Amino acid sequence: MAQNLESLLDKMWKDYVAINPLAQKVYNLFTTRGDIVLNDHIALRTFNHPRVSVDVIAKPFLDAGYIYGGDYHFTEKKLYAKHYEHPDRTKPKIFISELRLELLSKELQDTVASLIAQIPQGQEKQFDFSSIGRPWKVSQETYHKLMKESDYAAWVAAFGYRPNHFTVFINALKSFKDITELNSFLKSEGVQLNSSGGEIKGTPEVFLEQSSTLANNIEVEFSDGKLKVPACYYEFAKRYALPSGELYQGFVAASADKIFESTSKGQ
Repeated sequence: MAQNLESLLDKMWKDYVAINPLAQKVYNLFTTRGDIVLNDHIALRTFNHPRVSVDVIAKPFLDAGYIYGGDYHFTEKKLYAKHYEHPDRTKPKIFISELRLELLSKELQDTVASLIAQIPQGQEKQFDFSSIGRPWKVSQETYHKLMKESDYAAWVAAFGYRPNHFTVFINALKSFKDITELNSFLKSEGVQLNSSGGEIKGTPEVFLEQSSTLANNIEVEFSDGKLKVPACYYEFAKRYALPSGELYQGFVAASADKIFESTSKGQ
């Protein structure tokens, strides 16, 4: 069990690249060019159930010195999210989203409740809960049913509690002048990008530009066999200075909405 922030962040990265080896490949492409790769933020997913809500998942990070940074509404995706920042800017921001179950069908709500009921009592309060993986058994049939209504719900059901994505802080990369050049480099290396809403989400006018790879498909063990499903992706974020001169630290809901589609099978 990861007992402190550094070991938790390290555990999360190792788990993430184990199921998304492309992220390690891209990371290595950057470091080979002499770049320093800083992580802008880590994204986590959950449900707005009392046992595993955003506030529950956030508590260990708050205990480790993080502070609340802002909240976001995603009407189309039926999501709510908060982000947290650490006073030490070298630490990644934590972006936690939750599916608003009350806006979905009774069947989906009951299915999610049955999954959460399998979590051992009190496990959600562990410091490293956000990196334990899937704490329940789930069938392919259940995964497919959830996918029909919410690919987000299906993802959490399949993967549980672990990073959905890490994010390269483009500002720290010295060998790219902008996000367009970065994207061109990635494509030249055979990396597929999420084109939903355009490859670049956001603009300098909203102080944030983002792009991301598509989620890789990996074989997941379900209770009734194995199935290949979209897993994790790698994101890239360029931040711009506010009128105050400070770099914008928040997120843009309209952009994040399209970034979420990196794990959609329809891509």
